[in-house]
Amino acid sequence: MTTRSATVDDSARLAEELELGRQALSPALRARIRLLELRTKRLAFGDVSGAYRSSFRGSGIEFEEVRPYQPGDDVRTIDWKVTARTGEPHVKTYTEERQLRLHLVADTSPSMDFGSGEASKREVVAEAVALMAGAAAQQRDLVGLDLFSEGRERHVRPEAGRSQVLRVLGALMAEPSKPSTGAGLLATLEALERVLTRHGVLVVLSDFRGLDDAPWAEVAARLARRHDLLFVRVTDPFEEQLPDVGWLAFDDPETGQRLDLDTSSAAVRRVWAEAAAERCAAFQAAATKSRAETVELSTAPANDGGATDPLVAFFRSRAARRGSGR
Repeated sequence: MTTRSATVDDSARLAEELELGRQALSPALRARIRLLELRTKRLAFGDVSGAYRSSFRGSGIEFEEVRPYQPGDDVRTIDWKVTARTGEPHVKTYTEERQLRLHLVADTSPSMDFGSGEASKREVVAEAVALMAGAAAQQRDLVGLDLFSEGRERHVRPEAGRSQVLRVLGALMAEPSKPSTGAGLLATLEALERVLTRHGVLVVLSDFRGLDDAPWAEVAARLARRHDLLFVRVTDPFEEQLPDVGWLAFDDPETGQRLDLDTSSAAVRRVWAEAAAERCAAFQAAATKSRAETVELSTAPANDGGATDPLVAFFRSRAARRGSGR
């Protein structure tokens, strides 16, 4: 009876949480979101969940109680007000905050909808979001979402539970693309700086194109003083290295400008690769300025791996470093 009720409740929540505002998602988009959740569920509910939690454990402490002083207690924890009132020394005790707060900030500008293979950059971001939100749901952590392009486009308030995974995926996949500048990310981070007052995990997912002039990095650096900050950069192989296939016509997804290039020219391919290297260097400079850790994902994973494999490796590596005290 319990299993049947849970199944019915899950189905009802799925239908409810895939409603964004007053407009329901299309059946095709519902199916894509459900597929994303199922694809990442085994990973998120396996050892990745533990690695994610271990990566960011000890994100804060909560006051527990005041009790009489005992030999060996740290004198710095003495509650002097209670001590004065009772005439006996008392200390404050604390416990590690058990519920993490994961806040995801995702780019929905037009360049994120590009992909030279089967997946677009936005779809790779969605897979990463499904993995992280799923791992957080397994740990009963809070998950929030902000979407940015030309401005702060959508905010999903932090909540816990599996239904929240569907809610954030629905918001990410349904959000229309708009031209982006650094102003969109700046406005989003400034808003989060005002409301995220308790220590948490903040993850920015983007291709970071058009964000080279980075005043937003100063706000990110301030956020990094309070939160664990992670930048997830998504790239496409075509944007990094042109194939030698003759003349190709390009439409810039951000500006709409059309460009014809002779990819058989070694000089053209060199300039293209140099521009990609400059974007990478600008991203690394912004990450350094922001004091953020970084992970790079690709729409075409190497060695037949999964798109989120580098993210999984990051969680495991960070958990191992924390476990060893490094």
